[in-house]
Amino acid sequence: MPGSLDSSEQFARCARLIGAADGLLITAGAGLGVDSGLPDFRGSEGMWRAYPALGQARMHFQDIANPSAFVRNPRLAWGFYGHRLKMYRETEPGPAFRVLQEIARHLPEAAFVFTSNVDGHFQKAGFDPLRVCECHGSIHYLQCADGCMNDVWSADKFSPEIDEDSCLLIGDLPGCPWCKRLARPNILMFGDWGWIDARTREQRSRLDVWRAKVDRLLVLEIGAGTGVPTVRLFGESQGCPIIRINTSEAKTAADFGISLRMSATEAMHGIAAALRDTGFLE
Repeated sequence: MPGSLDSSEQFARCARLIGAADGLLITAGAGLGVDSGLPDFRGSEGMWRAYPALGQARMHFQDIANPSAFVRNPRLAWGFYGHRLKMYRETEPGPAFRVLQEIARHLPEAAFVFTSNVDGHFQKAGFDPLRVCECHGSIHYLQCADGCMNDVWSADKFSPEIDEDSCLLIGDLPGCPWCKRLARPNILMFGDWGWIDARTREQRSRLDVWRAKVDRLLVLEIGAGTGVPTVRLFGESQGCPIIRINTSEAKTAADFGISLRMSATEAMHGIAAALRDTGFLE
């Protein structure tokens, strides 16, 4: 069983799988962002520590990460998402990203990313934006809250001002350039029938083209849990070996993958050292 091996043996097995692959599918969930220093929203206690005003109101993540929140209280909804937008812009991606890039450069078909994270950190870390599929959208893009023109546009010109004590947007609410009504993040939320998925569908089409060229695929999954299993299920559907890195939910089938119950940084540094021992990395 994978869990019976010590770390050095596990890292050596990972190095052998990577050395045998011609393409790497990096599947990533919230745990990778936490490893970069972002708050852990998995569970109300974590979110309430980051947003005390929501804790005082006993609002759970699914209550604020919901299109109905923009109807009930748009300044509160944008207080939450505006704060996250600022935080993601200001936070630097963790060291695991650099190791992933280094590995990808040594594979014939390099790597493609499939992530539920909306922080844009793969692009910020230098990954080719054309090799990233954000299955839940991105906070760096906006859409009309009413979906008037089925359009998506960059949030670069939006600089939210937030009263962090009350979790309220105190500046101007972002507006749709077409109908001038409220704009919202182009993110798939809970109970969301209005998410405009055109950008993500284009990304997925590019992923499918890349996948068809890869004969010896390896999935490297980081921080993808079972609470919202989109990323985990997509990786498992590929029918190839999986390296699963997760601090709490790392289990894989013994004959199908390798489980690393540790942080992304610890795992990627260990894998990189094993790859240097084999001569794969310099």
